[in-house]
Amino acid sequence: MTKLAIHGGEPIRKRPFAAFPEFDDRELAGLREVLESRVWGGYHPKVAEFEENFAKFHKAGLGVSAANGTVTLETALAAAGVGKGDEVIVPPISFVATATSVLRVGATPVFVDVNESCNLDQALTAAAVTGRTKAIIPVHFAGQPADIDSFLEIADKHGLVVIEDCAHAHGATWRGRPVGSFGDFGSFSFQASKNLTAGEGGLLTANDPDLAEAARSICNQGRRTGGLWYEHFRLGTNYRITGWQAAILLAQLERLPDQLERRARNARILDEAFRKLDAVSLPPIDERVTRHSYYLYLVKLDLDKIPGVTKNAFVDALIKEGIPAHAGYPHPLYKNPVFDEYDHIVGDCPNAERMCTDTFWLSHEIMLAEPEDLADVISAFEKVIASSREMNPMKPAILDILEQTRGVPQAGNR
Repeated sequence: MTKLAIHGGEPIRKRPFAAFPEFDDRELAGLREVLESRVWGGYHPKVAEFEENFAKFHKAGLGVSAANGTVTLETALAAAGVGKGDEVIVPPISFVATATSVLRVGATPVFVDVNESCNLDQALTAAAVTGRTKAIIPVHFAGQPADIDSFLEIADKHGLVVIEDCAHAHGATWRGRPVGSFGDFGSFSFQASKNLTAGEGGLLTANDPDLAEAARSICNQGRRTGGLWYEHFRLGTNYRITGWQAAILLAQLERLPDQLERRARNARILDEAFRKLDAVSLPPIDERVTRHSYYLYLVKLDLDKIPGVTKNAFVDALIKEGIPAHAGYPHPLYKNPVFDEYDHIVGDCPNAERMCTDTFWLSHEIMLAEPEDLADVISAFEKVIASSREMNPMKPAILDILEQTRGVPQAGNR
């Protein structure tokens, strides 16, 4: 048996898979244009151009840019009138901002379990609606669209707001229609790890002009479109992005369709290989998903078939083999200490609890790699699984790996 790299053996992979983010002269030309214009802030024409192009790409009526994908969620809630005394249904598997945005507008997050696809469960959401429920935030987790039809039906029945959390799902489609075009708002992030990035940034899509204008006003110090500079009509703040970010995002948006195709191609290759490995499985994909953006490639371990091995240990072994894997969330959102200080409601969430023990992901470098490079990913999985069945050798190295990765930015920030 080949010795694992985590125990001093030769790693499967010794070089990176793909550089991310990708850029070329298009980004440089855009930055130079902003530089030479001397209009560097949020009023550069490229900001409006990007808002329009991004909304059009996602078949949404309007786009409102903002500083990041955390404040877009907060802005959407505030613009929709969500506040003190209201409840907002959120999944417990997501980045923390999905839930803390609710707290920051004074409302109460209600954690409802996810389904086997790691998206908010539709039936449990319907059962969780009360007289205080004001909104639902379904997350298109890892880039797979949630069952948005069901959430819109629930919202229509009870008069609720739907805010699609699209931070993972740039360009993903449900029944041929892009996410972010269904709900009252779609909230996107352009943080450094995202499929579309300018280092930081965010954007809200909306079809209702009044909602979009309310969001824009909040992001621009309470001003009104067409109003005077020193006229302020609502309580707002400064969430504007700059011309620099818009210039980069315009170029990144041009390359997004090709990247989505490459991600889908690589996912098909990995899907075929991993279905032959009896110690791993893949989350089911709804047949109505017509494009998965594969921000993350999720893998579920069958821990019964590799007894004595933990998810963290398995992932640590893959990392040492040169595979950019990540263990994911250590626990559901509601177990974070921040929620001890605020009112929140937690339903029964066995799927979320289980996911935190057996599901992890592969990241950008793999999904944008050349097809021939994926052989190393598959070989690394086969090697670690084979070694795991022979012995339980990986646990002593966990602390060492964690120490090496301490402080490294992780996927999922907004």
